[in-house]
Amino acid sequence: MSSGDIFYDKIHFRHDPKWSGRLGPAEGGGLLLCVACVIELFESQDVSSVRKSFALLGICQVLRCSPGALRELLRQDSSVSLRFTASLLAMLHTVEDQATLEKVDQVLVQLLLELQSEMSYRFVLDEITKQLSDGLGMKDLLPTFTFLGNLVEAAPNTANSLVTQYVPLLEHLCSALLYPDEALKASVVYVWLKLFRTAGGSAAQSLPIAIKDRVCMLLLQTLANASSPNLTTNCVGLLKSLVQLPEAVAVLMNGKRDPTPCHENQNVPTDSGQNQEQQSPDQCPLPLMLKKLLMTGDETLQATSARCIASILVHSQCSAPFIQADVPEFLFDRLASSNSEVMLWSAYSCLLLLTDDPLFFSQCHSVYGIESLVRSLKEALQLTNLEVPKQGLLLLTEILERQPPSERLFPSGSGFEAVSEVVLGGASSPCLQVATQAVSAASALFRLNHQSRPVQYGKIAALIEAITNRFSGLPLHSAAPHRGSRSLKRFNTSSQASSCEAFLLQSMVCYHAACRLAKECLSEPVLKENTFTAPSKQGQDQDSLESLCQCLLCCCDSVWIPTIIRMCEHAPNAQILQYFYSILSSQFSLLPSLMPAFVHKLASSGFYRLPLEHKGLLCAGKRHPYLNISCCVFLQELSMCLLYQSDPDSDSCQHDMEEVKNLLVYNLPALCCRLSDWPALLREAPGLQLSDYKGPRATQYCLVIMLHLALQQGDRLLPDQTVFSSVMWLLHSVQAQASSAPPRCVLRSALYLLAATQDKSPNLDAASLNCISKALSSCQSFPSLYIHHPALLHFIWRYPDLAENYGSLVLELWLTKQAQHRDAQPGGESHADEGPDQEPDTEVMELLTLIEEHPAVMLTLLDMVCSREADLAGRALAVLEAVISSQRDYDADLCANLRPALLQALKMLSVNMSQELGLGHTAQAVNSLPLVLKLLCAMQASDPPSSSYSKMDGVHFKLLYHVSNVAGRLKPTDTGSLLPALSYLYCCLSLSPAHCTDRAVSVLLSNSQLMDQLQTVFSSSSSSSSSAPSLSPPACPPSALLCGSHLLLSSLITLQRVHSAQVKKSIGWSLNTAVQRLLVQKRNTDNLLLVSYLRLLQALLDADLASAVVHLSTGPGLVGPRPLGVEDGALYPLGSRGTRCLLTVLSGLLLQKHELLLRASVNCLSSLLGFLQRMSPPTEKYVANQPCNQFLVFFLLSSGESCRLHPVTLRLITILLQHGGTSVLSEPCLLQVMEAAERRGREVLSEESAQCLRLLLSQIQSTVLQPLMKQRVEAVTESLDLQAPGESCSPGRPDSVLRVGDVSICLSDFTLKADVPTH
Repeated sequence: MSSGDIFYDKIHFRHDPKWSGRLGPAEGGGLLLCVACVIELFESQDVSSVRKSFALLGICQVLRCSPGALRELLRQDSSVSLRFTASLLAMLHTVEDQATLEKVDQVLVQLLLELQSEMSYRFVLDEITKQLSDGLGMKDLLPTFTFLGNLVEAAPNTANSLVTQYVPLLEHLCSALLYPDEALKASVVYVWLKLFRTAGGSAAQSLPIAIKDRVCMLLLQTLANASSPNLTTNCVGLLKSLVQLPEAVAVLMNGKRDPTPCHENQNVPTDSGQNQEQQSPDQCPLPLMLKKLLMTGDETLQATSARCIASILVHSQCSAPFIQADVPEFLFDRLASSNSEVMLWSAYSCLLLLTDDPLFFSQCHSVYGIESLVRSLKEALQLTNLEVPKQGLLLLTEILERQPPSERLFPSGSGFEAVSEVVLGGASSPCLQVATQAVSAASALFRLNHQSRPVQYGKIAALIEAITNRFSGLPLHSAAPHRGSRSLKRFNTSSQASSCEAFLLQSMVCYHAACRLAKECLSEPVLKENTFTAPSKQGQDQDSLESLCQCLLCCCDSVWIPTIIRMCEHAPNAQILQYFYSILSSQFSLLPSLMPAFVHKLASSGFYRLPLEHKGLLCAGKRHPYLNISCCVFLQELSMCLLYQSDPDSDSCQHDMEEVKNLLVYNLPALCCRLSDWPALLREAPGLQLSDYKGPRATQYCLVIMLHLALQQGDRLLPDQTVFSSVMWLLHSVQAQASSAPPRCVLRSALYLLAATQDKSPNLDAASLNCISKALSSCQSFPSLYIHHPALLHFIWRYPDLAENYGSLVLELWLTKQAQHRDAQPGGESHADEGPDQEPDTEVMELLTLIEEHPAVMLTLLDMVCSREADLAGRALAVLEAVISSQRDYDADLCANLRPALLQALKMLSVNMSQELGLGHTAQAVNSLPLVLKLLCAMQASDPPSSSYSKMDGVHFKLLYHVSNVAGRLKPTDTGSLLPALSYLYCCLSLSPAHCTDRAVSVLLSNSQLMDQLQTVFSSSSSSSSSAPSLSPPACPPSALLCGSHLLLSSLITLQRVHSAQVKKSIGWSLNTAVQRLLVQKRNTDNLLLVSYLRLLQALLDADLASAVVHLSTGPGLVGPRPLGVEDGALYPLGSRGTRCLLTVLSGLLLQKHELLLRASVNCLSSLLGFLQRMSPPTEKYVANQPCNQFLVFFLLSSGESCRLHPVTLRLITILLQHGGTSVLSEPCLLQVMEAAERRGREVLSEESAQCLRLLLSQIQSTVLQPLMKQRVEAVTESLDLQAPGESCSPGRPDSVLRVGDVSICLSDFTLKADVPTH
């Protein structure tokens, strides 16, 4: 044999050249091969194995490099081809070198594949069968079995031939498994392994049952006794293939059939083999074998064992033997010790199938393995193969769902924390499918029996928040693909949308489970309080049930609701919406205190319309019954909450809620139509009504209630005109059938709907009004039909017939509910002290609008003031005061129309008071009189004097007369009536022009009872002032009453002097007490009372302390001892000492910041200096030149530029300059004022400041002689003449009334006096 060529030199010359050829590439240079030489070479016993190995290597090269070349040579004669094959087969038994045997095996397989001849395959199989039948030793057949296995793997058709045509060969293969040599067994098992795996297992389906069963039994025996790794691996591989066949699984698990060899081999130890076959199944059952494999250190065998167990469980119900063999325990141990993806996935799958058997849980395998499972899931979540954590989370879900409640998985908080962290990690996985499975596990975890003690509310809330946070990344707006998009892209988009929808649905299930858990915990006090919480965590709010409920509500409100609405906007999903509405319903019982705001937000956001539309869209035709139930329950909860909020304090509320609940329960489930069909339902003829809560009429009632509740929250389910006409048709229909009246709750809803939709509907005719009146009269209590809404107020007053019967009642209810609503608000009590300038609230403004449209409402309110109980009358008075003080464009004669009614009311009250005084009862008069008098005062404060008091006759004079009489007859302690009466009389005198006050002052001065009343007030005040301040005598009048009395008396003094009116009875007043109080007690005296004292002193000083109205008394503190000196006599009853005291008081008060007090003080100072000028000019000069005056001016001028140009400061300097000259005020002081005026430039001064500045400049011109100063004065005067008047710094218009509490102050009495009065 030459180098590289394959032929035998010694015998090659004898062979026909046709069996030789140079085989190689087409371009030449191949090997020279002689087939005949190769055959003789292989058959010869004299040729060395090395030469034969070289020949085999060359043939391998030819078969690999020149496909088909050898086939062409052998096709010349089939007998030669078969002989060539036979020579190779023979070498399997003659060659002892293992490397050469492997080459023979390889060449033989490649040759058969090259030939592709059925005859060659048959020849090979026949030869192998013949070898087995001829009694060839089993040990010599090891290479043959190895070759047969390789051939079956390489040529799948061989497997089909074996199982159909070579059954004896298969029987020999079965018998070979009884041979004790494990290497032989490994090769035989290898043949069976390839046979069962070839062609997708199709050959195994054709295998005779007897042989298949015998293979199963022999495999069990072989695997049980296997000790070599190769045999064990092959057996496990064969077992893995067999367990894919259901019939094989049955045999393997049964293990009792006795396989008998089909043909006995003389070389096989028959007795021992038969004994092995018969005893193996019972001694080594399959579960124990697989359990043993799980205990090995080979992870591949462990994973394969787990897969075998999974396949067995899939194809049979044989889980009990595995559970009884503690296989789950070992699987859990493998989870705890392995990081292999294959092992983890296999163990998860196997355990998942075992959980279908209740025995798995009854033997506490889940309790044993839950910790290992959680630990393995922590590792699995870090793997790149996401199928592994997905399978693990599925197993966790199944265990959590199937675990019996009596056996707790997490008795301690640490176990629950560990599993919650795993679920949290899964929910945060970037893979949406893993996250979905984690959320499913969370749903199962949120069961009451899985909660530890104490309950880990914080961990549950963290899971809910993690799931909620995933929503922001969901592509819920999956628009339809463009026309030109590729199909793959469309598929991916659809798949992604499906994953998102699955995640969202599972999240809804989880959230619903969390809500259910919270409700269950609320019902158990131990869980609600979380009694067993560790002391270190008791102060942490995040572990409380309330914090969990708040988390659920917050997530639902902020994320879940917008997400679900956005997703279902175009393509509603019935299953998701079912859980969505169930979740919303559960919120009502978790945090009842927060439900009013939450329900209002839901209802105002269209959540009354939404479930109704979903019912009509998805539940019509009895589709999706569970969604229908969820929608109905949510609408019932929402309706009940809204109904209760509308009138929670009503006595009839509970009964009405029960009525509404029954109507909704019986009619909502069947109401699965679109909103557009509702008008037809409302107009449907009811027919026979068998029940109060069922039938067409009950459905109509249900619709009316829902329309009302939705519209009350701003959700118009139907157009207003449609609602209005449908409700009217319903009322007509009920009355036409003479059936029972609608339930009160339905009638209330109908009345509200008519009122709320009236503006966009035509006015009612007489028949419709009559129908409404009958309907309203059918209810015994109109307040039970009242709904606090402006529309109802306007609707009743819109129609005179309704206003006549119900106008007063609806106003009374409006005012009552208004007060209740105000008291229910935080800090509602503070509204009682609001001043007159306070803006009226929205409900009062609504009444103002109503009065503007229907002026008759004002008279009804006035009737309430005069005739109703105190609380209601007070509210009516507040409305009338707001009407009078508002700046709306009412009729010009508003007050003129109201005064006659007030006059009649006052007359009636006066008569009643006279009668009741005679009988000793004064309750009603006392209740109503102060309100009427306050209303009169409010009218004075808003009515322009020029129009109202131009003539003190007619109604004005009569009101003055009756008020004065009433004031005289009141008890001094009745401050509530006496104070507004005195304030009214005072304003009448002060606001009327001088030519109209003669009659008024005469009437008042001639009223002895009124003068006695004033005397009583002053006497009480004098006695209290003379007492120690700490004693506070009970007879002391309130400061407001004393203030009002001072103001009225000051006006009487002034006007009596002007008109020389006759005085029948004088009032005694202590000048000494007044001055001492101003001097000593001014810090403890109210500013307003100080103002009234100064006003009265001003009036007395202007009258030179000699008025017929007042009899002044003095004391040694003012005039000194008798006989009086010249100065004291001239100044009597004030005296020189009293003058100094009063000057001290005024100097101190001029340093205050109270505007009215400043004006009263400077006016009183002006009157005091004028009085001194008239009575004692030396004293005038002395007083004007006091150092305290200079200090006072210096202080005011040093208080800033705004204070220098203040009207009071300017008026004070003018007065001192007028009475004291430049000796009082130096030129530097005057220069400061001038410079301030010059720096102000063209900035606008108030009209009053400009006037006072002009008077000061005029006084400076007449007093100062320096030319430079006069020039500056002229320049400032000219600049003032160019300016337009600005805003006044006074508290109001000079002709207006300032109300401070119940005291009315005419600002005209406190305008700064322009000049000193003279006689």
